[in-house]
Amino acid sequence: MNFDELDSRLRAYETAHDRCVPPGVHIVARLDGRGFTRLTKEILPLEAPFDVRFHAMMLEVTQHLMQCGFRALYGYTQSDEISILLHPEADAFGRKVRKIVSLLAGEASGVASLRLGRAVAFDGRLCELPSREIVVDYFRWRQEDAGRNALSAQAYWLLRRDGLAPREASASIEGSSSEEKQTLLAARGIDFSATPAWQRLGTGVRWQTVRVAGVDPRTGQSASAERKRLLIEEKLPRGEAYSAYLRELQACDAEIGE
Repeated sequence: MNFDELDSRLRAYETAHDRCVPPGVHIVARLDGRGFTRLTKEILPLEAPFDVRFHAMMLEVTQHLMQCGFRALYGYTQSDEISILLHPEADAFGRKVRKIVSLLAGEASGVASLRLGRAVAFDGRLCELPSREIVVDYFRWRQEDAGRNALSAQAYWLLRRDGLAPREASASIEGSSSEEKQTLLAARGIDFSATPAWQRLGTGVRWQTVRVAGVDPRTGQSASAERKRLLIEEKLPRGEAYSAYLRELQACDAEIGE
């Protein structure tokens, strides 16, 4: 059997489950750090419950994913996860699911590994959303998750600092309502609503059009031009204000990304 025959016969096995996201379907790629709970709690010398260095690394990864060839419209990161909203007309790799997932997870893993100085990995999945409004709901969901996680983390680490063992601290807050956790924090002088916004609401990364000054090389005269750069949103709105923010972002018809 020659190469062409082998190629024709076996490539079918490789691509048997290839699937492409249909046109008109909105794509959000969600990436999560693999084993990052142990990494951040036991291996790396990080502050608890939140460490600004780890946060900076996650932002660096998010910004990289916004510029690595997938025409990303919006990036959102909280804790050890990143969500990337692709432009509605993004068609990199023919919108093949396996290509988008594997490449974005690989890019994220590479940047994070270089930044942390050790091998780490992200897994990935695609959310295929039928409308702009469901996209809004998706990011509202992730932001609400960020708030719940942040509150639980603050309560857990307060109890750990009080001397409770990990299992005891977890058991103490298991089943507690948000109000009960906030009351626990308030009793120790911690106002959860006053903690940094990026911890409670996550951080957004979007494109911004700016005008920059320069010189026209043909004439030597001063000139200006429009450029796109990434803007980091450390103080995102919440609730309906965040919904309005996301609707406005999606309504932008300008060329976004690469």
